[in-house]
Amino acid sequence: MAFRVIITGATGMVGEGVMHECLQDQEISEVLLINRRASSHQHPKLKEVIVPDFLHFRNVAVDFKNYDACFFCLGVSSMGMSKADYEKYTYDLTLEVARTMAAQNPDMTFCYVTGAGTDSSEKGRSHWARIKGKTENELLKLFKNAYMFRPAFIQPTPGLKNTSKYYRYIKFLEPVLKGLFPNYICTLREVGQAMIKAMKKGYSKPILEVPDIKALAHS
Repeated sequence: MAFRVIITGATGMVGEGVMHECLQDQEISEVLLINRRASSHQHPKLKEVIVPDFLHFRNVAVDFKNYDACFFCLGVSSMGMSKADYEKYTYDLTLEVARTMAAQNPDMTFCYVTGAGTDSSEKGRSHWARIKGKTENELLKLFKNAYMFRPAFIQPTPGLKNTSKYYRYIKFLEPVLKGLFPNYICTLREVGQAMIKAMKKGYSKPILEVPDIKALAHS
């Protein structure tokens, strides 16, 4: 079977890593990148659509019925951002994209990258965790096959362009982190592989913490 997938955020570290795994998968025939700015990636499987403002995503001329999955890797950090802006660019933006896709294709698999510590109750002290939890909860209502990915520390895939400088600076800590916090560290390859397998065969629960991501990636 040939799968067709959509990736948002491929100009960032996680999205690029997921794209890398998809391009190597022989069962994936097409990868559609939907980005706010053009990427420099070229591959026979790749197509790209530029959407400068994801808050008006419903105007995008894409037939989403033709795709098996969306791997949503677009996100912003809450650091230095007002609460209102963080909610706008996390909850409002994500749901604008998801509702547009779900209206055409509610059976597609939707994988959303959130983060460890996300608050599903939406009642905790941390604002970012509540907003992420609120976003997750709405996505789970929209799609029959929705999976929330909650990585913590992600080891980058060697050789990719968009590795955060932050990860480069703390690379020397990886052996220590693996030993002390094995349930909080996974590789970017494992994230990508887990998303692909969630699309192909699903998973036993909709929220994947780091041990779940690793288990699915190696299943």
